Amino acid sequence: MAETARIDKWLWAARIFKTRSLAANACKNNRVTINGNNVKPAHIIKRGETICVKKSPVTYSFKVLDCIEQRVGAKLLSEVYENVTDPKQYELLEMNRISGFIDRARGTGRPTKKDRRALDEFAEPAMFGFDDFDEDGLELED
Repeated sequence: MAETARIDKWLWAARIFKTRSLAANACKNNRVTINGNNVKPAHIIKRGETICVKKSPVTYSFKVLDCIEQRVGAKLLSEVYENVTDPKQYELLEMNRISGFIDRARGTGRPTKKDRRALDEFAEPAMFGFDDFDEDGLELED
C-alpha cells in the first residue's frame, strides 16, 4: 500500500474514469478539485483527502481510503474510496435522465428515424404519378 499517488492514475485505477487520458483531461479542464482547489494531473494525493469530480450535471465526491496507481477489480473499490456524494446530486442526475425525451415537443429538433421513414414514404415519386419520368425529369418513351 502506497502512501501517495498521482491524481490522474488514482482516478483511473479507482474506475472513476475509463481511461487515464480522460482522467488527465478532466484535471486539465478544472473538473477535479481537492479542498476546493483545482489540481493538475500530476498532483499527489494522500489518504483521507476528499476529491470532487464534476461529470455534468453531477459533482461526485470521494474520500480516499487507499492510494493506488494500478487498476483493481470492481469488488475491491470499497477499500479504495468512500463515496461521499451528496444525495441531492443523485436526485439531479435522475431528474436529468427522466427529462431527456419526455419534454421534447413533437416536431422539434432533428427528425427521428420513424419521422424520416414517414417523409421518405410520403415523397415516393410513384405516389405523384411520376413513374413515366427518368431522374432528369424527362418523359420516358414506351
